[in-house]
Amino acid sequence: MNGLARGAFAANLGWAAATALAVMLSTFAIALVRGVHRIVDIAWGVAFAAVALVTFAHSAGHGDPARRTLVTGLTVAWGLRLAVHIARRGAGHGEDPRYETMLARAPGNRNLYALRMVHLLQGFLVWLVSLPVQAAQYTMRPLSALAFTGAGVWALGLFFEAVGDAQLARFKTDTANRGRIMDQGLWRYSRHPNYFGDFCIWWGLFLIACDAGLMAAAVSVISPLVMSALLTKGSGKRLLEQHMTDRPGWHAYAARTSSFVPLPPRRNR
Repeated sequence: MNGLARGAFAANLGWAAATALAVMLSTFAIALVRGVHRIVDIAWGVAFAAVALVTFAHSAGHGDPARRTLVTGLTVAWGLRLAVHIARRGAGHGEDPRYETMLARAPGNRNLYALRMVHLLQGFLVWLVSLPVQAAQYTMRPLSALAFTGAGVWALGLFFEAVGDAQLARFKTDTANRGRIMDQGLWRYSRHPNYFGDFCIWWGLFLIACDAGLMAAAVSVISPLVMSALLTKGSGKRLLEQHMTDRPGWHAYAARTSSFVPLPPRRNR
């Protein structure tokens, strides 16, 4: 980033924050009307797509058009696919058990607590995690092999996330599988192939930011680190496995299947 690009990037941080805030406040308003806050999970992907598009518009003249188009296109494709998948998965269902448990312990007004701890918190995370998408668009350096490597890691991630989600959705539509553990397809090699895919998505986007230069890499390295922590220690793998631990067959499945990175199944003793 040269001096001009740094100033434009600093302004973009404000535009990105305003965009994420607008998406989450709109989602909160819809949640109040519908009586469920689970729709914030749909807004998660939409907010990333919106931040990428706003950054693309704001970075015109400050960054290489090829990199701007690449990182924006990858982010929008990922965000909208995720939003559509979650919308289909949650259609016709009530509140998400995670949010129901959280709001049952809310001090004071449940909706105001949801605004702070669900909607606004996720808006902040969108702004923070999207830093590689923002920083990558503010340099005139041409694309190099590192950017294409990042796009390849992103593609690997999209494969694991999209295929894993589709396999799980098909498994759940079969009533004969009710109460059973999904251990087929990609789920035979990882207990969370979709989360592993999300992990690859953000490390791939970070590599594209690294291709934009050292400054962009330094600004955005926190993004994949935070996403990795969320997926493995936060609201992803850890909470889901707490919910699954009482299901018949879970412990045998966990003993033979990698917890995150896809690996050949282990033999159970």
